[in-house]
Amino acid sequence: MTLVSTEANVSPVKLLVLTPEYADLLWLESLLAGDTEMDADLTWCPDLVDCDDLIRNTSFDVVIWDCVFHSGSESAFLQYLTVSGGEKPILALSAEPFAERGVALCRIGAADYLSRQSLDCWTLRRAVRCLWYRQQLSESAHGHLGREVASGFINRDLFFDRLQNALIRAKAASQRLALLHINLDDFRSFNESFGYRQSDQLMLKLADRMRTELRRVDSLMRIGGDEFAIIIEKVDDGPDVALLIRKIVAALGEPVQIDGQAVVVSASLGVATFPEAGDSPENLLRRANRAMFEAKRDPGTSYRYYDRELHITAGHQLRLEADLRNALRGNELEVFYQPRIDLATEEVRGVECLLRWNHPERGLVGPDEFIPVAERSGLIVPIGYWVIEQACKRLKEADGMGYPGLVFAVNLSFRQFHDRKMTETIFRIIFNANIDTSLLELELTESAMMHDPEYAQRCLRELNQLGISFALDDFGTGFSSLSNLQHLPISLVKIDKSFVQGLGHSADSEHIIRAIISLAHSLQISVVAEGVETEGQLEFLRQHHCDEIQGYYYARPMPWNSLVEFLNNRGKAACL
Repeated sequence: MTLVSTEANVSPVKLLVLTPEYADLLWLESLLAGDTEMDADLTWCPDLVDCDDLIRNTSFDVVIWDCVFHSGSESAFLQYLTVSGGEKPILALSAEPFAERGVALCRIGAADYLSRQSLDCWTLRRAVRCLWYRQQLSESAHGHLGREVASGFINRDLFFDRLQNALIRAKAASQRLALLHINLDDFRSFNESFGYRQSDQLMLKLADRMRTELRRVDSLMRIGGDEFAIIIEKVDDGPDVALLIRKIVAALGEPVQIDGQAVVVSASLGVATFPEAGDSPENLLRRANRAMFEAKRDPGTSYRYYDRELHITAGHQLRLEADLRNALRGNELEVFYQPRIDLATEEVRGVECLLRWNHPERGLVGPDEFIPVAERSGLIVPIGYWVIEQACKRLKEADGMGYPGLVFAVNLSFRQFHDRKMTETIFRIIFNANIDTSLLELELTESAMMHDPEYAQRCLRELNQLGISFALDDFGTGFSSLSNLQHLPISLVKIDKSFVQGLGHSADSEHIIRAIISLAHSLQISVVAEGVETEGQLEFLRQHHCDEIQGYYYARPMPWNSLVEFLNNRGKAACL
């Protein structure tokens, strides 16, 4: 949707507005209206599905970006805008003051930041006008700044010129070419710990180290604060590229001395080849960038190649993510409940709350398909809070129906710990629900606490003081289970179903389950076994004094009405 001022005597400034809300577009338009020095032409993009097409095929001067509009990671999406938008300035908008959000966003690519709290017509007009003037000056000086990466200067124009010339040579000689896009992982933490001068030192030392592994014909350039690109020409076959990549990975893995300290970094590498991945600089960089983000799924320094299957998968993921956003707003999500049975009394001791998605076209979408999308996109954070709200609501209903001691367990995603207001939000939910907090149990995995262990521990202790209990899910499959049991307020562990399903087939599974039960009980921690499906599994767990079980042997996950019927039927059977 395009909104254009009617004054024809002023050259319009073309703005691309990335915001999901039409009301915000109208608000921004009203703030910009009436400016006698600048005429604004606004193009609205409310949906991620259309974003890439608009970014690449629409002519604009400035991007106004609402920070809630992104494809999973705020920093990754901002990086995508800077790469794909042809270096157009990005004006970020969010609710927080500049000191809380603006500094960090400007560090990683935003040209300016404005807080909604203090936004008025003069502030917005001045910011847009300054960015537009700055862009005009930059374009007029195009081609005059040609310093190399050794100086620490970032010049994308020079990089694209080199890549274009390399492609011309490759086409003329019918040779292949490879582009490596390298991004350092968690570079912001390094900036915060050491400062920007030392960060530049680190980048320059890494550049020197990688350059020693390259041939004369190859080009290395710094294209961002934490990014490098390498153009590999005259590629004969795949093994040549693979060998060079392994050398680069090894070089990046060695410690770097910064101010007398040995610093170890990890990086993600994306590889796109000509002609397979495209024949233009923009296509090659975009697809190397996409492969790089796929590499970020793997721990440590890793790399991925771009291929057509990755392109198809990425498109499917974007569509699924857009549908998932609509699902959250359109009440398509539903919570199912799987009972946990007390082995000593055969009573239903609690339920685990499990998310399901009733897609309007595809029917019931399994969690294995949409939960990873929600995790990567960050949608799992609002969805997680919604599930906690539903659990609190049903907990209250269960109490009123005569099941006052039923525990409701909700899975807590690792993404929740990226939200610095997690404790405050959960407190507000349980306060509004007015529930017995001792009946709310949050299940977490070890990976949920590895992003920021100190912050995670503080959150758990604060929530534990409210009466909430915690369960450690998939116990036995991680590396730090014992330390977590010692330092976190864990009251229950869940034996992973892979061990339970190995009963009767693997002596190792039997030994591991016995050890887990013994260890947990010695620490006064209860044990739940997941994935129980057979009488033999049930009997083994009963003999070794497992506290509760969960699995298809007793009940599958079910909607709320079916759970109520299940509870009533078990109550009647107990009376008989």
